[in-house]
Amino acid sequence: MAENVICLWYDGTAEEAARFYAQTFPDSAVTAVHRAPGDYPDGEEGQVLTVEFTVLGVPCLGLNGGPAFKHSEAFSFQIITDDQAETDRYWHAIVGNGGAESQCGWCKDKWGLSWQITPRVLLEATTDHDRAAANRAFKAMMRMKKIDIAAIEAARRGPA
Repeated sequence: MAENVICLWYDGTAEEAARFYAQTFPDSAVTAVHRAPGDYPDGEEGQVLTVEFTVLGVPCLGLNGGPAFKHSEAFSFQIITDDQAETDRYWHAIVGNGGAESQCGWCKDKWGLSWQITPRVLLEATTDHDRAAANRAFKAMMRMKKIDIAAIEAARRGPA
C-alpha cells in the first residue's frame, strides 16, 4: 500500500463505490477487498471492511465504518477534463448513477462524495492575467451547474 492513501468512509457500500469509480475513470482500479476478521461495531466477521482502489492513479481506501459519518463538500475529487465530451461523460456518469447536480461544476455521487468536474479551459479562463476576462469567465461559471466550455470561452472573449 502507498505511504499516503485517502481514506473514504462508507456505510457498507465501499466496494460498490470503488467498482463504480474504477469503471468510470481511467487509471482507476479496485486492487484489494478485505473482509473483517471479527465482528465490529457496524458489521460482522466476513463482511467487506476495507477496499483498496485508485481513482485516476490516486490511492484510496474505502472503509465500511457505518452510518456515523457522512461525506461533505469539505472533501472533493477535482477531475480536470480536456473537452466538453469528457466533461459531459464524467458529469453524466456521476449524476446519472443516483448522484446530484450542484453549482460551478460540482456534483455528488450516490454515496454523497463530492466531485468537481473541471475543464482545463475553466481554470485557464478564471486565472487569466487579463482580470476583466477572468472576471467575465468567473461570472459565467457562477451561473452554471455542469460547466459549458463554449460559454466560458465566449465570456472570456467578451462582447464582440
